[in-house]
This record gives sequence, structure tokens and C-alpha cells, in this order.
Amino acid sequence: MTIRLAHLSDIHFGGENAAAVAAAAEHVNAGGFDLVIVSGDLTRYGERKEFASAAAWLASLKGPQLVTPGNHDAPYLAWAERIFTPFRRFEAAIGPAPTQTYLGHGFAVRGVNTARGPQPRLNWSKGQISPTQTRVAADWFETVPAACVRVVVCHHPLVEMIGGPMTARVWNGQAAARAFAEAKVDLVLSGHIHAPFAWAYPFGDGRTYAAGAGTLSVRERGVPASFNVVEIEGAAIRIAALGWTGSHFEPYRTWSVDRRT
Repeated sequence: MTIRLAHLSDIHFGGENAAAVAAAAEHVNAGGFDLVIVSGDLTRYGERKEFASAAAWLASLKGPQLVTPGNHDAPYLAWAERIFTPFRRFEAAIGPAPTQTYLGHGFAVRGVNTARGPQPRLNWSKGQISPTQTRVAADWFETVPAACVRVVVCHHPLVEMIGGPMTARVWNGQAAARAFAEAKVDLVLSGHIHAPFAWAYPFGDGRTYAAGAGTLSVRERGVPASFNVVEIEGAAIRIAALGWTGSHFEPYRTWSVDRRT
């Protein structure tokens, strides 16, 4: 059995690459994926019209979805909302913000919100994950069948991408990554930095992998607009970042790693 996941992130409606977004939808709808995952930043400024565009695009995709918010999904210009109800617009247009779960045939996925509205630091775009969020997520995986592929989805990389174009600086991220490795999570999928990557956490048995998707916006950071296709078959996990050429998607980078069995 092969599990196929489409992993998209940082679409930034209001500043999206329209051609790439349309082509990505076609690719997803033709791909027969078991789950479509979007790891946050659906919008540019968290405006209602941007959420309306995001919701319409998601509705055009076939199959089940799991969508978690990103820092851009809290309103940038409506300060009262950002401070007191940062994800009300996301929840009205897209779905639950704090946590999302999906249990499929042979795999289990848990979404965790690492974005915040206000924070006690200057850069509110950076991430946080509380010890409670980490513990509850790890405990949830104990309730799923032992043979399931275990996947966590969050917007910010819990541990910095090596050589990445920007940082996430997730408070409690290192501790969360260690806890997920100890819980035998197979993949932690994220976005935020607009560049695809895959590498193993240096914790546990070394077989919990972080994998990031690029962006489908015009805010490219040295790499083309892209999204990831993840395939898990037996002890193999294959990740392909499909890059936009201006007319079609083609493999930009690929990784193959060993899953614990």
C-alpha cells in the first residue's frame, strides 16, 4: 500500500502566483491523493476577501483536506481582531484553528497551530508551540493503531532549516521536536520559509523527519513556486518538491528516507 499526500503551503491569496495556484489545483485533482495538507499562510494579510479566495480554491480540490493556519492568517491591519480573536476569520472561512486531525487508512495526521496573534516579542511572525500542545498531540498518537504512519502538521519548522532563507524561531520548538521523535512521529510537515527541505531530527532513533513545502505565492526566496508530493510505502518515504517553470510543474528537488518499521 502506498500513502500519497499533497503538501502545499504559503499560498498567500492576495499575493498568489495565480498560474501556479491554478496548475497546482489541477495536479492535486488528477493525483488521487489520500489527503491534501495545507500548512498555513493561506492569505497575505488575513483579509476577508483573501479568505474567500482561499476557501473557494480549497473547495475546488478533490478529496479530504487538513488545513492549519499560519502567521499571515491573523489579520495584519485589524489590530483589535489580531490581539483578541486572531483566528476568527480563518475559522469562519476555512475551519478549526487550534487543532486538526485526520485518521486515514494506514496513517494518522495531527495539525498543531504554531502561529499566534500578539506575542511578547517584536516579530509576531515567528512561531510558538506550548508544552501542552506538544503533550496533547503526542498523547493523541497513542490512541491510533501502532502501524499507522504518524504525521504532524504545523506552519513553522520546529527546528530551523539548515541554510534556510529565513528563520522560524519557534519558542519550545526544540523540545517539541524531541517529544515528537520520542512519540515515533514519522513526519513533521511545515511551511513558512518558502523553501522546500527534508532532514532528520537529531533525536531518538533519527527517523523522525522534518519536511517543508515551498510557496505558491509571488514571494519567492531564491527558489521557484512549489509544493510537495509525499509518498510512503513500507519502509520508504519519498518526498518530491515540484517546482513551477512558468508553464508546468516538474521535480525541483527530491528526497528518499528510511521509515522506522
